[in-house]
Amino acid sequence: MAVVTGASRGAGRGIAIELGAAGATVYVTGRSTRERPAAGYEQLLAPSQLATLPGSIDATAEEVAQAGGRGIAVACDHGRDDEVAALFERVQREQSRLDLLVNNAWGGHQSFDGVFDAPFWTRPLSSSWESMFEHGVRHHLLASRHAAPRMVAQRGGLIVTTTFWDRGHYIAGNLYYDLAKAAMTRLAFGMAQELRAHQVTSLAVSPGWMRTEFVLAGHQTDEAHWTERPALARTESPRYLGRAVAALAADPAVIARTGQVLRVADLATAYGFTDVDGRWVPAFEMEDAQG
Repeated sequence: MAVVTGASRGAGRGIAIELGAAGATVYVTGRSTRERPAAGYEQLLAPSQLATLPGSIDATAEEVAQAGGRGIAVACDHGRDDEVAALFERVQREQSRLDLLVNNAWGGHQSFDGVFDAPFWTRPLSSSWESMFEHGVRHHLLASRHAAPRMVAQRGGLIVTTTFWDRGHYIAGNLYYDLAKAAMTRLAFGMAQELRAHQVTSLAVSPGWMRTEFVLAGHQTDEAHWTERPALARTESPRYLGRAVAALAADPAVIARTGQVLRVADLATAYGFTDVDGRWVPAFEMEDAQG
């Protein structure tokens, strides 16, 4: 039984679908419903050349069911304490347990203006901090605070935090993004130290460059035609990450990995899975990365 936050699109959607393919019941959460897309993405829609926000929790829940699982869409603003509390109370009431929490809700896109590489002193502090920390790191911590007591009580569970990590290298050009992702990785590590004694696992998983809806739109293509864009040769589908999370969730010895940050490509080798097109996609490594 799983909760995947921020599952309207992108990484969360890919994870939810692959958990469905493994037969899981998945609570698909986020702000975007079919009737009411989430607000705050206006800056990102323009450079992506999208007229409307893609994806919804309803559509993802349906895809979970089509894959073989049970998808339950729950509208939840993960920045609101009361809505997050209500989500986990509902899960406990309906399922009596929680095996997996995937922390994926991320507001960093809401401050993206099409410019990734720029000195930190030229970026607006308030919007960058709010989107990546208040609507990013805090989302993960808040959900974990509600999941942890339930997992501790049942003496088991897995908390997965999605992040980006390239062996500790600095993500040049975006200090706020680098700092937020480092904080998420440290959050997973810190929670692991306190949860280990209760047989609860906490770890971070780092995908490579994913072909999300926004990436595909920015390159004026779709999932059926992305190979026609040479610039996307190093990309992977969000379901590659989903298969990594599903493999971890199915591993009875996963607690041996607690506290670690794991790259999807390395997990593909360890667990023997590939991306949806049958490829083993190598880990994304930044060019000329410097530690």
